[in-house]
Amino acid sequence: MVELYGQAALVILGYVFVAFLFSWAVRDNSWVDVAWGMGFVVLAWVFHVAAPHPSSGLTAALVSAWGIRLSAHIGWRKLSHPGEDWRYARWRQEWGKWVVPRAFLQVFLLQGFFMWIIASLIWQRPGGLVNAWYQWVGIAVWATGFFWEAIGDWQLLRFKADPANKGRIMRYGLWRYSRHPNYFGEILVWWGLFLLVLPWGVWWLALLSPLTITWLLARVSGVPMLEEKYRNNPEYQEYVKKTPGLIPWRLNGHEAESRAAEFGKEGLKELRRTWTPVRGPAENSARNLRISANMGRQEPRDSYPATP
Repeated sequence: MVELYGQAALVILGYVFVAFLFSWAVRDNSWVDVAWGMGFVVLAWVFHVAAPHPSSGLTAALVSAWGIRLSAHIGWRKLSHPGEDWRYARWRQEWGKWVVPRAFLQVFLLQGFFMWIIASLIWQRPGGLVNAWYQWVGIAVWATGFFWEAIGDWQLLRFKADPANKGRIMRYGLWRYSRHPNYFGEILVWWGLFLLVLPWGVWWLALLSPLTITWLLARVSGVPMLEEKYRNNPEYQEYVKKTPGLIPWRLNGHEAESRAAEFGKEGLKELRRTWTPVRGPAENSARNLRISANMGRQEPRDSYPATP
């Protein structure tokens, strides 16, 4: 097991170094985000070939589906909107002449370190073939997280592709239920993989994987950075009051009920008659105006800045 950890560290070091050289050549450190998902794909198949097991192919396939989709999504988004992501651009400005060594250490090598920890469940190897009931639960959790993340990303991509939505926030589809559905989906993906490999190898080492990705997305580089970006925006703060941050625990017509309470019984009757979950301003503008007019307010429903 220790030998596998050492081999994984060498594979990751080589991978992030190549990614760093490419990013340095194009002067854009945000390419590390594109490389993130594919790094896990490389690791999964390297260890499937190096230490094959009847069940390791399933793990590699699930990791590959997640990693390839994520890298393709971020890569497409990046090619559609050239330029360094705002986070890395800010660091480039702050680091000045030290941007190259600090980028390698604090961006690429640091991400490689977390990749090493999160991917630790990939090279768990059981003594024999195990078929436990909770492994099937793990596959179901993985599938839920995979599609939740993929659908959330796709909905946001479509929303931001419409010039009419510039300066607005994404509040439709899965984004009505939490402010970061893509992060929630990714967390589910890794908890599902953990349940799949639970009877293999050293379970408490594999547990570091979902714990680390949950901590990173919920407390470090995911939710906090995006929330900080709009911390002083009163419109976004209003969105924060109405929508859960990560876990989608309000799955009813919360927004409709809030408006109904504001407009009284007559407003509630009209809102129930006309309100449906909104997919986008272009598709429902006439309905939105009709609701607003009937409530005595000419106010569009979508007036918040878009999340990144």
